[in-house]
Amino acid sequence: MNKSTPINIPLLNEKFSNASPEEILDFMLKQFGDQIAMASSLSAEDQVLTHMMLTIDPNARIFTLDTGRLFPETYDLIDRTNARYNTRIEVFFPESAEVEAMVKEEGVNLFYHSIENRKRCCHVRKVEPLIRAFSSLRAWISGLRREQSVTRTEVQQVEWDKTHSLVKVNPLIAWGDEQVWDYIHQHNIPYNPLHKKGFASIGCQPCTRAIEPGEHPRAGRWWWENPESRECGLHVNKA
Repeated sequence: MNKSTPINIPLLNEKFSNASPEEILDFMLKQFGDQIAMASSLSAEDQVLTHMMLTIDPNARIFTLDTGRLFPETYDLIDRTNARYNTRIEVFFPESAEVEAMVKEEGVNLFYHSIENRKRCCHVRKVEPLIRAFSSLRAWISGLRREQSVTRTEVQQVEWDKTHSLVKVNPLIAWGDEQVWDYIHQHNIPYNPLHKKGFASIGCQPCTRAIEPGEHPRAGRWWWENPESRECGLHVNKA
């Protein structure tokens, strides 16, 4: 399969400058068919995109990464989302041999000991399964928003993902938190109940905490690290 850049990305960003997320998704789903999918963490943003995508195309592809360390509430949300939209979210798991070797060498909770260990854990549990999920794709959709993190302020609606040689689509990049939650409540979209307990961004259970009032939404992810390093590797676009 040819994964060279198939579309004019600057032209599309100009075309979509005033477009709604639904208009962007409709165009991309028609452009790529079954060779585009959303990588969902079951976040509030991803649940909004799930609703939009499956309203446009009930057969749109959505996948998630089961790291083996997720919250029980996240697993329950997968089932509730499948039932609500009569769909089947694809689930990708890490390679068991890689997890076993990592834990044998560094321990079960290695991520607390160093940034290098944490990034190794993210790579084994997230990045490698993501690469397998991407193997049949020419484009992918994410729920990134600029206000989420200092590492995401320059993200565009459509990008060329150099790391994976795929078109990357970020339909909600300009949305604020209030827009996300207004949309969820307006459409009665299922969401993770941990959000009501102060969890703004939800990942693996050992690496996620509730945030205090006034803290940045990403402050609860890998809170022992500097903000500049708080990415798992899924959204790092190498030069």
